[in-house]
Order: sequence, then structure tokens, then C-alpha cells
Amino acid sequence: MCYSTIFLRLHIERSLITAAIAENKMVDRLANSEANARRIGMVESCFGAAGQPLTIPGRVLIGEGVLTKLCRKKPKARQFFLFNDILVYGNIVIQKKKYNKQHIIPLENVTIDSIEDDGELRNGWLIKTPTKSFAVYAATATEKSEWMNHINKCVTDLLSKSGKVPSNEHAAVWVPDSEANICMRCQKVKFTPVSRRHHCRKCGFVVCGPCSDKRFLLPSQSSKPVRVCSFCYDLLSTGQLTATLPNRSEFYRGSLQSPRNLSDEDDDDDSSD
Repeated sequence: MCYSTIFLRLHIERSLITAAIAENKMVDRLANSEANARRIGMVESCFGAAGQPLTIPGRVLIGEGVLTKLCRKKPKARQFFLFNDILVYGNIVIQKKKYNKQHIIPLENVTIDSIEDDGELRNGWLIKTPTKSFAVYAATATEKSEWMNHINKCVTDLLSKSGKVPSNEHAAVWVPDSEANICMRCQKVKFTPVSRRHHCRKCGFVVCGPCSDKRFLLPSQSSKPVRVCSFCYDLLSTGQLTATLPNRSEFYRGSLQSPRNLSDEDDDDDSSD
């Protein structure tokens, strides 16, 4: 079997995944290959001096592709690279040539949940980590399935080798600004250029200033206390939070503005609010 058949490349523009991840022994073989080193070097060069080095012993570039990331302001195309131990993504400056704002996510901290299709947002899933969680969308159902399967396989292999257990703590997925015209907590304050939107770092809801004037230390997200809504603050203070917050993948299936569903700038880039 030739190397090009083994090596997975995820090309969104071609509307299909062209190969499958090889068995672990084949991944180990690729880790020491010149072709793998060259491909990783190309990714490093695309991010330039501002990006972190990606070449380490044993690391294999499994695949790459463009996914639509649901950002705070609007959905945006982002270039993703799947390695056998990390997930890397960045803003597209020049396709296949230059990317910036590199983000590196250790796969051993990742869990993923499928999202049901909703209007124009289709073929999506949540990428959840203790520090940051967000939704991404593929161009087709096949691509979504391939991405999720390969990510899950990499995570499973990592945890199996390390003996660690999957993380059960995840940062909230932020509700996009466009999904909330009024405060999602008090249901009274209407957002305007003067009355700004803020995000609770614990539940991800879009809330007004008076409903988010508290700070609470969330060690997995920051070394300093971060903005949380009054509802989450009360639950955090009394240790009741986990039992009462909605499941984020369920929450994405309903209307984000409907009261019955309630009981850092631009993308990565998210504003401090």
C-alpha cells in the first residue's frame, strides 16, 4: 500500500474523505517517515514565526481540512489539522499557504458530541475541552462522520496508551451573539449599542451587565476570576451547578431565544466579555 493511500487528507472542497486512518502500527511507521516530517514542516511554515513548533518525536499528521467554526459573531471558515495527539486550527489568510492565530488542543482532553442539523447549520458537532468548547460544521454528512470517527480514534488510542480516563469537565459552548436579542437570564434587558452583550464563562449564555456582574474562579479556564452570570454564581457558590445546568448538545437543538429552553473578540479572538 502506497504512502499516499495511507495518509489521510480531509479536503472539504472535494466533498469527501480520501482515505482512512491506518492501524496503530502503520501510524508508528509514519511517525519516522520523511514524508510525515515534510508535511508537518509545511504546516509549521504556513503559521510562520508566530506559530508554535509542531514537530516532536512520534507525532503524525493524520489529516487536514476546512471546517466552519461557530464564532461569537458569525460562522467562519477555519483550517484544521488533525495529528495523532493534538488538534490544531487557525484563521485562513491564504489557503494552503498562510494561516494565523494558531490554536493547539491536546486530544487527550477532548470529547465530541454530535449536533442535530438546524437550518443552514448542518453536519456539526461540539469539540469540548476544559479550557474552551465550540461547535464546528463540515460540508457533508460523510465528512462529519469521518472527522468524528478519526478524532475519537485518536483520543481513544491516546488514553489507552497513557492509562488516563476521559475528561469530565468542559468549558461551556458560547451562544452566538446573534441568537440572543435580550438577556437570556432576566429576559428583560434588550441588547443595544449601549446595553452590551456579555457571556457567562460557565454556562455560555448571552447576558446583560447586571446579570453578569459577578466573578468566580474557574481554574481550568483562567488563573483569575472570570465573568459568570448571577444564576451560575449562586450555584457555584453552593456547589449545586452540575446538577442544574442544561446539556449543551441538547441546548443547541432548540431555539436559543425561547424562555422554555432556559430553566473575549470574534472567534478565538473572543473578547473579554
